[in-house]
Amino acid sequence: MSMESGQSTKKEAGRKVRRTAAIGLSLVMASAVLSACSGGTADKPENRVLRIGMMYGSPDQEQWIRQQYTDTYEFTHQNIELQFEYAINYNDMRGQNGEQQPDPYEKFKELLTGKNPVDVVIADYSNLPRMTQDGLLKELDPLITKDKFDISDYVPTVIDGIKAVGDNKIYVLSPTFSCSALFYNKKIFQKAGVQPPTDNMTWQQVFDLARKVSGGEGADQVYGMTINRWGGSDLYSDVSTYVQPLQLKIFDDKAEKMLVDSGTSWSNAIKTILDLYKVKAIPNQEGYQKLSEALNKKYEKASKEGANNYNPFQGDLFGSGNIAMTVADYGYISQMKSNNNYASQNKDFTPVDWDVVTAPVFEEKPGIGGNSYLSQPLGINNKAQNADDAWDFIKFLNSKEWAKLKSRSTYEIPARAEFIKPIDGMQYNIKAFYTLKPIPPDTSNMQDIYTKYPGLNEMYSISQQLFQEAATGKKTPEEVVKEWAVKGNALLKKVKANPKGTDQGGATTEGGTATEKEKVDAAAGNG
Repeated sequence: MSMESGQSTKKEAGRKVRRTAAIGLSLVMASAVLSACSGGTADKPENRVLRIGMMYGSPDQEQWIRQQYTDTYEFTHQNIELQFEYAINYNDMRGQNGEQQPDPYEKFKELLTGKNPVDVVIADYSNLPRMTQDGLLKELDPLITKDKFDISDYVPTVIDGIKAVGDNKIYVLSPTFSCSALFYNKKIFQKAGVQPPTDNMTWQQVFDLARKVSGGEGADQVYGMTINRWGGSDLYSDVSTYVQPLQLKIFDDKAEKMLVDSGTSWSNAIKTILDLYKVKAIPNQEGYQKLSEALNKKYEKASKEGANNYNPFQGDLFGSGNIAMTVADYGYISQMKSNNNYASQNKDFTPVDWDVVTAPVFEEKPGIGGNSYLSQPLGINNKAQNADDAWDFIKFLNSKEWAKLKSRSTYEIPARAEFIKPIDGMQYNIKAFYTLKPIPPDTSNMQDIYTKYPGLNEMYSISQQLFQEAATGKKTPEEVVKEWAVKGNALLKKVKANPKGTDQGGATTEGGTATEKEKVDAAAGNG
């Protein structure tokens, strides 16, 4: 080897050593910066605990919550330990049916103001007005401004809903939401020569369309619409769902007096749905049953002729092409996609050519409706011990990166408009799900009233019986409302004398007893 080549080799080796040293120094500096940001040493960031409070839950459900909301954060913030705390532990409620339960809100308040307060609050939208009024949550506007955290692309359904419960201030952020819209069958309207529904139609306009496209008989019977996608609801359920945006009350906020007879709103609503039943624009329970039986016979006949008689539309008359319009939630899109995939491969079924528009609204409540809800609204406890990490966690779950991840969901919608797109490249009016403002939460603390007077469950049975008599023509809507007020007032007096009641005749759901929230909604007329 020559001296010249040897010197060249030494110079190259020196450059490599210097590059390696520079890279090593850069890594050390980067590590130091990260450590400084986390408050730890250069070798190991400081370990911290972030406590998350919820009103209801149990360790049994924690795995699902962590998978949905916290696992990714913990993976990217390995020095942060997330702990869940529940005001009401479901496990502690087992075997206590009929016993007076503790006030959920007061228990939740203890979780936020006690000796070891939680940092992050996952709140129920219905409780947010009370929580902000009681000063339990930290206002997020200053933090949003300070960090220049962009929320300009949050859809109206989310941001307007958040500001509505905070006196136009932001106390929570919700990364996702869900909402219902009006699905319609294009071919039914084309065949009837009727213009299909459009966004922002009123209930009366939609009802008029329903009357125009109804007709047929047997397995070819077409009803104009259903109030919900399941159809076959009883009169009480249909009326309660229909008037929900009006927030009509059954009794006052102190459970002392019935309000159903204080005007004509309830009787008019009953009459409206009954009239639609009579002209077969909406299927009542009997009509729904007859149509279902006719379809089953049709499929049985096809089976005898060698066809596949599996009916994927059992209980779903919109999916079978027998309903022109139905109000359904965002998750119904996946169901329709599955239905149409099956129908396209079987000659005995016809795929439904559908689209969506905004849910119907009331003239007196323009722009409000859609039965929307915010998924896991996140706020910072005013007494948080670790407010900085709480805000970092909330920003993480409300980031654009998280929204992009959640845009793949088939049952919830990201709050940021940039990432809201039709599922799997399908074509439909996706804006129908996020244009309307949500129904404002009830501020009457009906949940507290039910907790104090569980005997109010009986109100559901009274309501059901009277509405059934209206459905069968035994009583007029006016007679129903009058008797409802009399029997209801008697019940209110009884529960005040005996708060626990008998817990009989309570609201039930398919498959068992209703949840507490469902019972409250049924008793209060919010269902």
